[in-house]
Amino acid sequence: MRVKIDSARLTDLFLELVAVDSPSYGERAMADLLTRKLQSLGFTVTEDDAAEKLGGTAGNLIATMPGSLDLPPLLLCAHMDTVAPAFGKKAVLEPDGKIRSAGDTVLGADDLAAVAAIIEAVTVLKEQGIPHRPIELLISAAEEPYCRGAAVLDTGLLKSREAYVLDLDAPVGTAAVSAPTILDFEIRCEGRSSHAGFAPEKGISAILAAANAMTLFPGGRVSPETTLNYGLIEGGKQTNIVPDVCTVRGEIRSSDDAFAFSLLERVKQTFRECCHRLGAKAICTDRCLVHAYETPKDSPVVRRYEKVCGSLGFPVELVRTFGGSDNNCLAYGGIQGIVIASAMHGCHTCDEYTTVQELTDVAAITAALLCEA
Repeated sequence: MRVKIDSARLTDLFLELVAVDSPSYGERAMADLLTRKLQSLGFTVTEDDAAEKLGGTAGNLIATMPGSLDLPPLLLCAHMDTVAPAFGKKAVLEPDGKIRSAGDTVLGADDLAAVAAIIEAVTVLKEQGIPHRPIELLISAAEEPYCRGAAVLDTGLLKSREAYVLDLDAPVGTAAVSAPTILDFEIRCEGRSSHAGFAPEKGISAILAAANAMTLFPGGRVSPETTLNYGLIEGGKQTNIVPDVCTVRGEIRSSDDAFAFSLLERVKQTFRECCHRLGAKAICTDRCLVHAYETPKDSPVVRRYEKVCGSLGFPVELVRTFGGSDNNCLAYGGIQGIVIASAMHGCHTCDEYTTVQELTDVAAITAALLCEA
């Protein structure tokens, strides 16, 4: 089923949204604007307590609308925050339909293209009186800093058991069915300072201890589905002082959740042992940013997407991604979903862009998904 998308209206909505500053943890103006727009469409909108939990200005928006089809509700998810530089965004609409940033900020297509497409899709269904299933929307806050808004969401507030997360930089028709666990860690090596010229033997170099550990357990691709990276190293005060502290920060990504945690323990143990050999100690802290998921390719949520895209003439490509999204959090909460292409390219750069045609295509797919069994 193909509905008639109003491309001009959709474009105007997208331009309106990206003109609003909505940095992570500072989405209040965007949340208020979206609440008004969703309520005017007939959604019941609530906001959770994510702002209080995260120290932000807005929580996650949850919007519900009854359906006219006797089917379970379907969840559509997008996020309202944008990465830096995010203030004073100006979109430029080219004659060929390309929409780009003015060049000194991101555009905000990640993920406001998705938000605009969802709103247009529901608008068209209501205008044309097209039967649809019950709709749930999750417009999350603070997604860019590793899905913090969705991570603190009580998924018990959602009735849907299937979801489409519109948040993928890829050609229309692409969908991610797998994403990794992402672990963040910090290891503080503590030695003993001493004058490097007069009494180096009295010192214990924390930098040397950290270097020994990273030599024994180097970063990189640990396996085809796992990476380890030491991304930030800080230590020392002066060139004539044996460094007493060295802090190493890094991350682990793995499609195997259990393996990610076991690898982390091996890394921490290596640092502890290398520090102990020199008379230093290692203090380790870590956190899980998102847990891995893999949605079976024969699941209803995938088959529905393939059917809809096929009927609209879009070739489907199912991919594995090595980045996280709100779908990681939804899957961890028992909601099965996939992440679908959402008319954004060059994300997290000032060269970010979308096109009117892709916005229209994503809106058409979204509307069709809401009408499909």
